Amino acid sequence: MQFKLPELGEGVHEGELVKWKVKVGDMVGYDQSLCEIMTDKATVEIPSAFKGKVGSIDAKEGETVHVGQVMLTFESAEGTKTAATGASAGASGGNGTTTQAPAPMSAAPAKTAPSTPSKAPSSPSASSYSAGSAGPATENLSIESRPLAAPSTRRLARESGVDLGRLSGTGPHGRVMREDVETFVRGGGAGAIAGGAPSFKAPIGRTSIPAGQMEERVPFKGLRKKIAEKMRLSKDHATHFTYVEEADATALVQLRAQAKEIGAKQGIKVTYLPIVMKAMVASLRKFPILNSSLDEEKQELVYKHYFNIGLSIQTEDGLTAPVVKDVANKSILQIAKEIEDLVTRARAKKLTQDDFHGSTITLTNAGSIGGLFATPIINYPEVAILGFNKIFRKPVAVMVNGKEEVQIRDWTYFSISLDHRVVDGAVGAEFMVDFIKYIQNPSLLVLEG
Repeated sequence: MQFKLPELGEGVHEGELVKWKVKVGDMVGYDQSLCEIMTDKATVEIPSAFKGKVGSIDAKEGETVHVGQVMLTFESAEGTKTAATGASAGASGGNGTTTQAPAPMSAAPAKTAPSTPSKAPSSPSASSYSAGSAGPATENLSIESRPLAAPSTRRLARESGVDLGRLSGTGPHGRVMREDVETFVRGGGAGAIAGGAPSFKAPIGRTSIPAGQMEERVPFKGLRKKIAEKMRLSKDHATHFTYVEEADATALVQLRAQAKEIGAKQGIKVTYLPIVMKAMVASLRKFPILNSSLDEEKQELVYKHYFNIGLSIQTEDGLTAPVVKDVANKSILQIAKEIEDLVTRARAKKLTQDDFHGSTITLTNAGSIGGLFATPIINYPEVAILGFNKIFRKPVAVMVNGKEEVQIRDWTYFSISLDHRVVDGAVGAEFMVDFIKYIQNPSLLVLEG
């Protein structure tokens, strides 16, 4: 039976095959992860719809694969190959027709065909699989009917210890939605979270050199390839310029210390980032052009009246930028909790496409590593990206009671890269002056609402 690439998400028709998790000869069970597919938005694991022995691998790592494409071939329990598809809703079979899920088949050979066939779903979904027997109806196949659900929903259920068969799907034709799983978990119906701690390999750029080997070639694929494509796209379109400003971060450090203590009591790790994000929103309200994008096809500026901030996160495979949504309407502790969740899932390769949707501006932070400032590359089609750099102590001349004296203060630099086609240099400078005001006096954020 042939397994075809199922639907990867709304409007996503292809992805890069990053890694196979099975090999020829492996015995595979239902919902076992077969491979990792990287789309423009996220890396997703593709689960198996069948159980049986892997007969052949039909796509190569690094290859761009399309929805409906044959990925691998399973063998039945008796070792005979049969035809079946893993195509999802909207995916076409070899003859160009849309496939549907089959009626359930018994795992044991039947003496006679059933008098009344089981009813198949009225339409396919992301996990509807078509099966056509290459032999008589009595052939022993390892296929069972399964709840309709997208691969990302199945993964969430698997990680949450939820049996999809226990849920009543609220989607079309009884399809189990992500929200159904989350509701079930919140209601206390789920068991322990499956799976252990992720394994990590050496970070990019930190590899050991084999003895006597002067050069090594490795495939340019996966997240690193996607980063390259995005950077090239940004440089080809946006006209970059960077503006740098310094800031007295003493009050920011003090506020973060207080927030960190409060957050610790609630099990929340509070960094500087939530406060910086709130300061960004306060200034973006006054300079909305920085929270826009340019629709080049329609030649229109799109002003965003919401504030979804992408956050650059370094992982073992490279940089990724999931989104903290609706920052304006969340508290510092709520944002801190969301950031902690995104960072954890990014490094465990468990981000979903939803995590990357809707960013209006991006924040990148290399301060934990070092460096005074950088010139970050815009996350196209956004028009601005803010760089937050290291905080350090230095002697500064300050005015105290009308007299100048030297104090040791916490200091930092912020750098913002802007698309000069959209944002003038003076506007970018004015934004930074306003933004720095909130960094140096974060208590003003209380007045912003």
